[in-house]
Amino acid sequence: MAFVLQNFKAKHMKTNTKVFSLVTVTLCSIFYIIGLYQHTSTPFQSTTTTTKTIHKCSVSSPNSTDSTNTQFPASPVLDFSTHHSLDHQPNTQIAKQAFPICDAELSEYTPCEDLQRSLKYPRERLEYRERHCPEKSELLRCRVAAPYGYRGVFAWPLSRDFAWYANAPHKHLTVEKAGQNWIKFEGDRFRFPGGGTMFPNGADAYIDEIGKLVDLGGGEIRTAIDTGCGVASWGAYLLSRNILTMSFAPKDSHEAQVQFALERGVPALIGVIATKRLPYPSRAFDMAHCSRCLIPWAQHEGQYLVEIDRILRPGGYWILSGPPINGRNHWKGWERTIEDLQAEQSSIESVAKSLCWKKIKEKNDIAVWQKPTNHIHCKVNRKVFKSPQFCKAQDPDNAWYVKLETCITPLPDAYNIKETAGGKLAKWPRRLTATPPRIASGSLEGITEEIFKKDTQLWRKRVAYYKSLSSQLEEKGRYRNLLDMNAYLGGFAAAIVDDPSWVMNIVPPEAKINTLGVVYERGLIGTYQNWCEAMSTYPRTYDLLHGDSVFSLYQDRCEMEDILLEMDRILRPEGTVILRDDVDILLKVKSITDGLKWESRITDHEDSPHNREKILFAVKLYWTAPAPDPDKPLTN
Repeated sequence: MAFVLQNFKAKHMKTNTKVFSLVTVTLCSIFYIIGLYQHTSTPFQSTTTTTKTIHKCSVSSPNSTDSTNTQFPASPVLDFSTHHSLDHQPNTQIAKQAFPICDAELSEYTPCEDLQRSLKYPRERLEYRERHCPEKSELLRCRVAAPYGYRGVFAWPLSRDFAWYANAPHKHLTVEKAGQNWIKFEGDRFRFPGGGTMFPNGADAYIDEIGKLVDLGGGEIRTAIDTGCGVASWGAYLLSRNILTMSFAPKDSHEAQVQFALERGVPALIGVIATKRLPYPSRAFDMAHCSRCLIPWAQHEGQYLVEIDRILRPGGYWILSGPPINGRNHWKGWERTIEDLQAEQSSIESVAKSLCWKKIKEKNDIAVWQKPTNHIHCKVNRKVFKSPQFCKAQDPDNAWYVKLETCITPLPDAYNIKETAGGKLAKWPRRLTATPPRIASGSLEGITEEIFKKDTQLWRKRVAYYKSLSSQLEEKGRYRNLLDMNAYLGGFAAAIVDDPSWVMNIVPPEAKINTLGVVYERGLIGTYQNWCEAMSTYPRTYDLLHGDSVFSLYQDRCEMEDILLEMDRILRPEGTVILRDDVDILLKVKSITDGLKWESRITDHEDSPHNREKILFAVKLYWTAPAPDPDKPLTN
């Protein structure tokens, strides 16, 4: 019986094996026929019609074209490009735009500081020298040309002392300031000896004198502002002492002074203290400086000193040299009387005392005052000083087209006379990564210490990724003047702080949270800027522009091409642009940058190619205005 069962099982297994083999052969044949059908022309198609079928996993070339007699390829053409799909496919059919070149006479066009437009505004209190931007109908939609002969700037630190004449062809200062060592013309270049009106022997020696009155080397002073900066030699020489200076001066008081500063690789903006707040947050600067800046500090109820008080951090310093300081020794050269200068100094002393500033020292041509670390005593002595009173119901960091006030900006509450209002800042360089007081105190809604630390780490990672994609970013000295168009907490600038460069950190007024105060508390500098308007700077100011979600922020606020034309204006020939944004937005951006004659490419996000956020790298090509007509008389 057992033998019969064993024989039955053996026959049954043999039968199953035959059936399995038959089924396998049949299925293979069917799939082979299907595959052959899909990869060869079908006899059921008309010979006059071509039907194209796209397969997501096809190995055929995506650029190949169909014919009526398609042949199955002997070997497949491999396509190594990414084929991931997003939930929403981008629209790649975007019309490209072309932009004409502006007239060569507009090579230094600064739209919001246009001389002809400024003459429409009152000269009283220099209002006409403030920002006055063109209306939308007045915008020039053309590319500003570099002057003929334009050359790449000298690398830092050589640029501190030299600039090409062709880049800023203005000799006026070489004559007007010949005896003060501002600038010298030598062949095809300018040389900057480092002098100034009050320091003809050089900025270094002048800074040494300040250093005898204020500790410049201990790390407590990191950010400074220079009002009426000239060619910014004071700020240029402070850089070697790890002090970062925001220098500003009006456009037309001395031709091209801010332009020279930027050619030298020194931070600067076109600006004037007149009727509106300076575009910086409260408690921003460790030190403010005026060297014969000719600002009437005591006039208009001391309003200009009140504004300096707003932007000075608790315990910050104000330094004044030039009229009226040491008037007894300079009154003849200044063409003023001793009595007049004494009266002016007395008025300044009175305003400073009403702001509760303490005069630290006056030595030779330099006087130094210090702002209190809190307002405990200052609020008490309002019974003595009836004016100025403390401001009420105002945002001290709101400084975009905000009128100056004659009231003191109150410091955050303090409960001990030795306490630093708002929180004491760490010394540089620890200040860069220490949690900023504005965040530690919880005064910025939604931004915590943990968010700050993660943002710092995130930008280190992102900058490392940028450098892996562009070898030029790894070149020390390749970029000097950088601009971050939407800086948030200053993470991008912090990540490259060891490079021989500086970053102008922009916080747009349209940003959800005003974080520019945090940027300054980290020991970095920046300004407010609405990108629907032109920036207060000359053309060809920056070597690299970086923007995180800028075009998402300004979507439906203004035209994309106007922002990109402004970027083109302030970017140097062969300068670089890095933009992060949604893929659809960057595709539109790229269509415009192609019209601007930028070389550009879009790359994947650092975390995943499936991320909708992409990165656009672009380079502005080198080109200049044509050679001047030899028959046309030169204006300079």
